[in-house]
Parts: sequence; structure tokens; C-alpha cells
Amino acid sequence: MKRLAVLPLLAPMLALTACQGGDDEASRATATEVPSGVAGGSAVQAAVESEHGTPVKDRVATIGLLNKRNNLTQDIVLKSGEARRIGNVVVKLATCERTPPWEQPASTGAFVQVFVEERAQADQPLAWRKVFSGWLFRESPSLNVVEHPVYDVWVKDCAMKFPGEEEDFSAPASSAAKPSGSPAAAPAAPKPAASPSAAPSASPAPPPAAPEA
Repeated sequence: MKRLAVLPLLAPMLALTACQGGDDEASRATATEVPSGVAGGSAVQAAVESEHGTPVKDRVATIGLLNKRNNLTQDIVLKSGEARRIGNVVVKLATCERTPPWEQPASTGAFVQVFVEERAQADQPLAWRKVFSGWLFRESPSLNVVEHPVYDVWVKDCAMKFPGEEEDFSAPASSAAKPSGSPAAAPAAPKPAASPSAAPSASPAPPPAAPEA
């Protein structure tokens, strides 16, 4: 009988504990601050600067992130050296690269690192773990794959320019010389002077009528 009386008292406590655990999970899912250990650690070798194209520090990569649990995909835009946290995953960009327009075949890649906050074992606490570090290529995604049961990461673009790409050669040359604003009206051409032969001759006045007798 005493055990039956204790059960109604334990039920609210268990419910409260479950709610607190759910709040912790929700707070982790909405956290956006990159942990200091992840942001400052796992440094990679500095990228080699090329004599052509945008400097490494000014390149911007677009990285795709898929959460396989809810099938949600989002784009992460990062500059070289930046990291972004979304829930319990952090994506860090070292650099990105693409082939010049005069080289074939075209290729776009990015060196990224992926960190996930998870438990190594069911009885262990949550900890940040690096699950991927390497180059990802847009045209050849199978060369290097992020192997994780929950998250998938791939490169979508590398924003950088090469000499000659800054100019727009599609615009016609005449448009460059065209002044801004509405063009002024062209002055009217002067009318040709009338020739003397074309001028009409004055008709003589009619003679006065004769007086009546």
C-alpha cells in the first residue's frame, strides 16, 4: 500500500525531470556560438597564395549542410578562416579554390572541417569531436565524403575572381560612350533660304472704276 501511495508523488517529479532534459536539448539545438576549443583548435596549414586570382583571405565559400534527421538543407557562407555553428554541428572553412577560366576541366573545392557535439558512448558526456577534415570537390563529390550518420556537408561554390573577369565584355561598345541621363535634343537644321525665282510676283492693283454719267 505504501508503494502505491508513493507512485503519484513520483510522477510529477519524473515529468519535471523530462522537461528539464528537453530544455537542455532545445538550448543545444538553437546554440550558435562556436566553442572556443573548436574555433581556435585544429589549425590547418596555411593555403599557398596563387599569383592569379583573389587572395585567400578574401575568398568566400558556400557550403551545403544536410540534417538527415529532419531532411533540412541550408547554405552556410564562410570566408577563409571562419567557422559557423548550427545546433550541435560546427563547419569551419580553411580556404576554397577553383580553376581559372582558361583551364579545363573546371573544378571547385574547399578545405573544411566538421565538428559534432555528441557522445562517443551512451554512458559518456557530450563532447565536441572532429568528424571530418579535408578537401571537398563540387564536380567530384565522391572523392571525399563526410561520413556521419546525421550530417552531410558538401561544397557548392567558391567566390573568387581571376584577371579579366572583373570587366563585362557583354556590354556593347556604344553604350560606354553614351552620356548618362536623357540625351539633349539635336538642334534643328536651318531652313534653306528661298530663291528669288521662287518668290511670288506681286499682282498689279485693279484700275479704278469709270464714273457714271
